[in-house]
Formats: sequence, C-alpha cells, structure tokens
Amino acid sequence: MPKLRNAILFGSVMLLSLVAIYASLLRPWHMQWGATDAEVSMPLPGDPYIPEKAVVSTRAITIQAPRAVVWAWLVQLGQGRGGFYSYEWLENLFAADMHNADSIVPELQQIKVGDHVSFQRNGPFAVVALVDPERALVLEGGWTCVLEPVNDSTTRLIVRYASFEVNGFLSELFYYPIFEPAHFVMENGMMLGIKARAEAGQQVESAGVTKLQEDR
Repeated sequence: MPKLRNAILFGSVMLLSLVAIYASLLRPWHMQWGATDAEVSMPLPGDPYIPEKAVVSTRAITIQAPRAVVWAWLVQLGQGRGGFYSYEWLENLFAADMHNADSIVPELQQIKVGDHVSFQRNGPFAVVALVDPERALVLEGGWTCVLEPVNDSTTRLIVRYASFEVNGFLSELFYYPIFEPAHFVMENGMMLGIKARAEAGQQVESAGVTKLQEDR
C-alpha cells in the first residue's frame, strides 16, 4: 500500500511538473511563434470578428519574396483549392482529402467575401469575411492572415487565430491539451509551406532572369 501511494504521489508530481513546464515555457512560445511583441499587440483587420471568449494566438514568419508573390499562394488556401501547404499526410488521416498545390493556379487567384474555405472534403468550412488583395485575408471567427512588406523583396506573414469559445471544464479539457497543440503544428506547417513555395518561386524567377541576361 505505501508503494502504491508513493507511486501515485510521484506520478502526480511529474504530471504537475509537465503541466507547469508547458504552461510557463512551451505554450507562450508556440502561441506567438516567430512574432514580435509589437506584432502580437498590433490591431489586425480580423480582430472585430474574434469571439469574446476566444483564445487568440499570433504567429509570424519572414518570407524572402515580394508581397504579391506570397499573396498568390495565400489566396489559394482551402481543401479543393491549393490545400493548406501543411502536413498533407496527417490531414488525410482524418479523411480531409487534402492535396497541396506546388504551383500557382490561375483559376484560384480570385477569392471574395462570402466564399467558402473548406477544411475537409464535404466537411467543415469557414466563410471569407474580408479580402484586402495583397494585404489581408480574414475568415469568419477572426482567423487572419496579413502580409506586411519589409522591403520590395521581403514580406512578413502574420497569422492571428481565434479559437472557438473556450468556456467550461469540458471545453478547456479538449482545447488546451489537444486542440491547441495540434492547431499549432498544422498552422506552423502552413506558414512554413507558404514560405518554402514563395521563396522557391523567387529562386526560379531569379535564375531565369540571370540566364536571360547571360544569353544576351
């Protein structure tokens, strides 16, 4: 019996320690991954759409490509469109039928308020709430992607995500240990995927210009 009590006590201490480490170190890091304090606090166009009790994250990444190039990838987001540029295999474990584009598709370069951005085949979707071409794309609920030019060839992609309303024990039990870390993994993958595609496109374009100059 004393051994069982000691084991329970040890397990409880370990669990509390892990929770404390996650809450004090890991969670603050991933909730504003890549973002500066100024970017976290700055107003974004999607803020008015954020539910009152939502938990909000703000993440950012620097992309070595002009804003127009990044926008061309961003505007293609959605299942049945360009995908989400994240971990396709993981999304498809949940029957998302996701296929990430590796090229700019002219037919997907138009998006307007009221359009649907699907997350899964025949599944949930979000309605486009605001479109500011080459500047901001906002989905209902306040999921916001903003492009801030650093200079003519560099862009900051800032993504602010507002969760569903986290209210009550069961909601918190699902959101904090399950949904929030999973969403970070997928959103982080999306941002890295957009960066990789936009920068690769720039390299191809630059290589083409260089070769054209050499041929001349």
